[in-house]
Amino acid sequence: MDKKLIGVDLGGTTIKFAITTEDGEIQQRWSIETNILDEGSHIVPDIIESINHHLEMYGMKPEQFIGIGMGTPGTVDLEKGTVVGAYNLNWKTVQNVKEEIEKGTNIKFAVDNDANVAALGERWKGAGENADDVVFITLGTGVGGGIITNGKLVHGMGAGGEVGHMNVHPGGYLCTCGNRGCLEAYASATGVVRVARDMAEEYAGNSKLKQLTDDGEEVTSKLVFDLAKENDPLAKMVVDRVCNYLGLACANFASILNPSAIVIGGGVSAAGQFLLDQVQNYFNEYAFPTVKSSTEIKLAQLGNEAGVIGAASLALKFKD
Repeated sequence: MDKKLIGVDLGGTTIKFAITTEDGEIQQRWSIETNILDEGSHIVPDIIESINHHLEMYGMKPEQFIGIGMGTPGTVDLEKGTVVGAYNLNWKTVQNVKEEIEKGTNIKFAVDNDANVAALGERWKGAGENADDVVFITLGTGVGGGIITNGKLVHGMGAGGEVGHMNVHPGGYLCTCGNRGCLEAYASATGVVRVARDMAEEYAGNSKLKQLTDDGEEVTSKLVFDLAKENDPLAKMVVDRVCNYLGLACANFASILNPSAIVIGGGVSAAGQFLLDQVQNYFNEYAFPTVKSSTEIKLAQLGNEAGVIGAASLALKFKD
């Protein structure tokens, strides 16, 4: 009997689950809403209940599983399997996630940071093609990601691989982390809008984007990219600036790590080849010559499934 893996992707609004094969093929998937009430005290019991309920429904037993892996927001202690500081879950104190879930399900459990876990998923079954050296950058509300080198995630002293906080503009925009000029302040979905609003103030020509910002209409990063594709002059300048910072960050990662691929995912990456081509141009301008020919910049392939697939892969360490 082939043993299975369970992947859990814990987010602020939903918790996604998947049962996969040892090779990361999804066989069953489901999700539940995240109940963050009462300081997030319902989250772990809900996860346990949902796993047990579905195993019963599928007629499966704990011994049929190698383990459970989970990606979570917050700071993770890998050894102890604890999580702290996941504010979007209302987890203000240390959560003994591993201990509770192992006790509740009788299945071994491993946990890591959600951005790292998505990087593992994209590396294993997505654009990373299971290579040993891959950098993953996800452009969402913030900028996250993970670095895999020699087949292992970079954790450093705990905060390794915080790709969104590479400084691309010293003294620039204030970031949520308190520093100025982080990649996240420019290339996240909120960052793109911020760049657009600032550039619109100084722009004097004809532009639909300028008109919308001047009228106080809602502007999203998707709108900025869509208008740039339609040759709106201001939108093109905004995208150019954002891609400049992204290209610079990618060049810096590549010059240090020389991965086989730098994979770009998250909501902003839905702009597709249009985004990729412009990032590539700046990458070529800034990167170390040898690196240009060996590191490939690619779009992520797994979308929302990167999290559960990467989470499931954490449990492979329990393989006999």
